[in-house]
Amino acid sequence: MKKEILRQENWIWVAFIAALLAMAGSLQASNVWGWVPCELCWYQRILMYPLVLILFIAGVKQDKAVAQYVLPMSLIGMSIGIYHYLLQLGVVVPSGTCGVEAVSCAILDHMWLGFITLPLLSAFAFLVVAVAMWRLKRI
Repeated sequence: MKKEILRQENWIWVAFIAALLAMAGSLQASNVWGWVPCELCWYQRILMYPLVLILFIAGVKQDKAVAQYVLPMSLIGMSIGIYHYLLQLGVVVPSGTCGVEAVSCAILDHMWLGFITLPLLSAFAFLVVAVAMWRLKRI
């Protein structure tokens, strides 16, 4: 029998750490560096921040059923992050009210290594959570 690298309950903690780091990073960007979040950033935060609490409680209780409701949230958040990233790169055209009254979602003002932006980091964090929840469902 093949030995599992991570036990069932550890996948919850992998997802929790990813969500916690994403939340800490977004709070660092806005509260310490002074970056004003756009509308799509707020949607990503709305989906990520509750995951920290939900995954922590599920980790403590070792609740495998958490994947049923965290996986859809993470897939939606990842989709928003990818859309936001493509919007910043100019691959998709902005639509709706994004940036009409506040910061434009399409502005690319912070980039590291020539391709890493906050929406890409957000999408990656949601991806880690989604993969961890998918693995948890398979066990």
